[in-house]
Amino acid sequence: MKIEGRTFIVSGGSSGLGFATVQMLVQAKSYISILDREPPPSDIIGAQVKFYPTDITVVNDIEKAVDETVNWTKQTGAALGGVINCAGVAAGAKIIDAQNEPHSLDLWDFVLAVNLTGTFNLTRLALKHMVHNEPEEGPDAERGVIVLVSSSAAFEGQPGQAAYSATKGALRSMALPLARDLARHSIRVMAIAPNMFVSSMTDKLPQKARRSLEDGLVYPKRFGQPFEFAQTVQWILQCAYVNGETVRLSGASRMPAKM
Repeated sequence: MKIEGRTFIVSGGSSGLGFATVQMLVQAKSYISILDREPPPSDIIGAQVKFYPTDITVVNDIEKAVDETVNWTKQTGAALGGVINCAGVAAGAKIIDAQNEPHSLDLWDFVLAVNLTGTFNLTRLALKHMVHNEPEEGPDAERGVIVLVSSSAAFEGQPGQAAYSATKGALRSMALPLARDLARHSIRVMAIAPNMFVSSMTDKLPQKARRSLEDGLVYPKRFGQPFEFAQTVQWILQCAYVNGETVRLSGASRMPAKM
């Protein structure tokens, strides 16, 4: 799909992998609607980028942001070309903790609300508009692309990652049925499963845990860089034959059983 002159919604676009994706799309001459609780760096806001304060767990917030984005596309003439679902949280808790207390249900509900239900709601509400896009010229007649953000935890969840792994595994499993659902509308769905990437989350890792993870890296022997995630998003958007799959960004590494 041609991404120049199209509008993309990026949830969690104010920082981390989402912000790297926004930067890539700006360079590609796309229009970007950032949905996040916190604003992005002020210098990114301009003719190509709008920010809509959004709590991804609140359906009314999402619906309002999507509707305002669609209204913006009518002003710019840049049709809504896709959604990149980068909003997410990582929370750790074992099913039974050191005091033999069970996993907090509030924490479980919160992680599911952000990572899974938030992604589902944004995707379905954006698709309500995307299915009406004029097909792109060419034999594939594409209307748009949905990108889900899974994780290596969908494959090798570590201790304390029950809630996180459950959400990321669900996103991985959603890619194919959504792609099959949307085939008649010429809309593709892909998932990306990053391993360890440089982010505010990994910056907070204790040195012992960080060294343990770095020792298990294969090649390159470093954490992934946000721009490498954004490059993968760009490839997915532009390559019409990738659909219904999960792309691992792992450098051939696998998460160990424990850190």
